[in-house]
Amino acid sequence: LQSLLDMMVAEEESLKERLLKSIALCRKELDTLCRELQLGPFETEEESTILQMEKNLRTCVEVLQKQKRDRKQELKALQEQDQALCDILCTALFSIDTGSVPSLDDLDRYRRHVASLNSLKEQRREEFVTNKRQIILLMEELDHTPDTSFERDVVCEDEEAFCLSKDNIEALQNLLQQLEARRALNEAVCAELRARILALWERLQIPEEQREASAVH
Repeated sequence: LQSLLDMMVAEEESLKERLLKSIALCRKELDTLCRELQLGPFETEEESTILQMEKNLRTCVEVLQKQKRDRKQELKALQEQDQALCDILCTALFSIDTGSVPSLDDLDRYRRHVASLNSLKEQRREEFVTNKRQIILLMEELDHTPDTSFERDVVCEDEEAFCLSKDNIEALQNLLQQLEARRALNEAVCAELRARILALWERLQIPEEQREASAVH
């Protein structure tokens, strides 16, 4: 019986030692996680048993590790979206320390930044599609063949492949204005020529039948 009791005491002492080691490791890891996650220091219930304390600390470590993983995963997803948007908008990437765990405020600012880029992309895409449609109609009306690389990109390129940079949108607006100015000039010249033709018809007393035959032009 004494031997059995000694063995039970030895097992309990061994369990206590393992629990104390686990508690020390959990406290150390919790301190690290709290610093990385920018949280306040973790406080334990000192009145609980060693077994309960070890369980509570281990549970807290698992919760904070999950928070750390979730933040890093969200940061990675935001960076991928940011990179794709910056490629098409030709803007700079969001400035954030990728070597540390982002704070909740950092992630919130990043989310709002990506949302604003998405909004800008949709705005420029709509502007591009609208201007492209008008440019194609004007080129057909003016019998103009795209003769620069930019004009060919606008008319022939896949809409999704067109770079929606600020410079490209401004160049698009300039091209549209140039074509509109050419059409306005052509219309003014046509109006002047029509007026001269009408005046000559009057002076030459051209019959109405002949005038109607030429009027279709």
